[in-house]
Amino acid sequence: MAVARVVHTADRTLTGRQLASLLTPPPEGRFGYRELARAVREALLDGRVALRLRLPAERELAAVLQVSRTTVTGAYDLLRESGYAHSRRGAGTWTALPDGQAPTALGAFQDGSGATIDLALAAPQAPESELAAALAAAALELPRYAGAQGYHPYGLPALRAAVAERYTARGLPTRPEQILVTSGAQQALSLVLTLLGRAGDRVLAENPSYTNALDAMRGRMLRVTPVPVTESGWDTGLVDAALRQTAPRLAYLIPDFHNPTGHLMPPEQRRELARAARATGTWLVVDETLADMALDVPAPAPFATAAGGGDGEQIVTVGSLSKSCWGGLRVGWVRASSRVVTELARVRITADLSGSVLDQLVAVALLDRLGEILPRRVEELRRRRAALSEALARHVPEWRWTLPPGGMCLWIDLGRPIASALASRALRHGVRVEGGARFGIDPGTHEHRLRIPYTLPEDVYESAAERLAAALDGAPGRFADPALPDWVA
Repeated sequence: MAVARVVHTADRTLTGRQLASLLTPPPEGRFGYRELARAVREALLDGRVALRLRLPAERELAAVLQVSRTTVTGAYDLLRESGYAHSRRGAGTWTALPDGQAPTALGAFQDGSGATIDLALAAPQAPESELAAALAAAALELPRYAGAQGYHPYGLPALRAAVAERYTARGLPTRPEQILVTSGAQQALSLVLTLLGRAGDRVLAENPSYTNALDAMRGRMLRVTPVPVTESGWDTGLVDAALRQTAPRLAYLIPDFHNPTGHLMPPEQRRELARAARATGTWLVVDETLADMALDVPAPAPFATAAGGGDGEQIVTVGSLSKSCWGGLRVGWVRASSRVVTELARVRITADLSGSVLDQLVAVALLDRLGEILPRRVEELRRRRAALSEALARHVPEWRWTLPPGGMCLWIDLGRPIASALASRALRHGVRVEGGARFGIDPGTHEHRLRIPYTLPEDVYESAAERLAAALDGAPGRFADPALPDWVA
């Protein structure tokens, strides 16, 4: 049974077996010193291994990995040289990050300067004219709120009503008191996990899944049970079996243009999963942030419409304006029962008390303009998807993918397990991209995949594909790693 692969031990010491279970093995199957150093570095950067932990003794780790002690000594030396570890005299070797190095979860969030093409973020630009009009409308409304204290822990009443009205229009009758406005969908998910989960609880999650959601689960010490999302989508039999065998407290699903695969869950599967979760007492946490990004099919109804009778009481829905409008607005929400919303609001005020009144007024105005914004956004994404697909087909014809019916990403099959190494090498060629392992629950999975969003202007993708091809061209089974010094012990 899989558990959340992140380690925070009480005595701040990793055992050899703990560390070995968290490392992605090399394609050759046996660690050399450089491969071992690289694997530890990757586990540190993606959060599987915490900072300021003492690494196992060299002899112990060598025995577990079945390598020579010299191999472990060389790897530890390399980690110290590159700033990913430091030693205390008589106290062992401890994990660290070099100055200026950010964890992988932060690596994609750059300031936008420089010549690097960023293919790591699946986030569109703002609709400029509609955003300007929404700002003007919000400025006119703001004086009405300025005479009060400005705190609205549940969200601005006008915005709660607008979000509820949109759910109702999409086929799910919703009252404003069933809506909690949050600082984006990520805060919404974090609040739900905090309220409904406790350290050690099981949570079922798709594999692969949205990396920031997985990080939120790991950070709360939840034990993650993976269920596969394959080339053909979900296997409800496997999901049902996982629910019945493990009875998880929570299940996190992305049924609408799944991130990263792009699959859309059929209505019958939604009904089956709602019934199965009801039978095991599992809360379904449904991420619908991509529901509006329907490129080749009608936009799906909210997942909770698939629940019959009282099943909907166990469904908590997360949404936001980040994909349909703009991530810079930081407006998201939770739709749940009014009781759960009240409890979530109590958790929320310990973090930030309330969201920005101005941003929420802008969100109200944008929701009123979604009928104009969404058709243009969908058409824009269709063009960009085509531009990316055509550029990749020209420059890396050996790669394979299926065009998703919606969403914002291609899930590329590289044909061999080189994604993490290729992502490191591609950065030196001026393109940032996420390897599939970032979206996997267990280390080493999806190493043959890349996630590439099609949210940038069409003219960017020709150059991006050229750079990816240059990074790949003539590459041996192993790639040079620019984050580690090139020396031999």
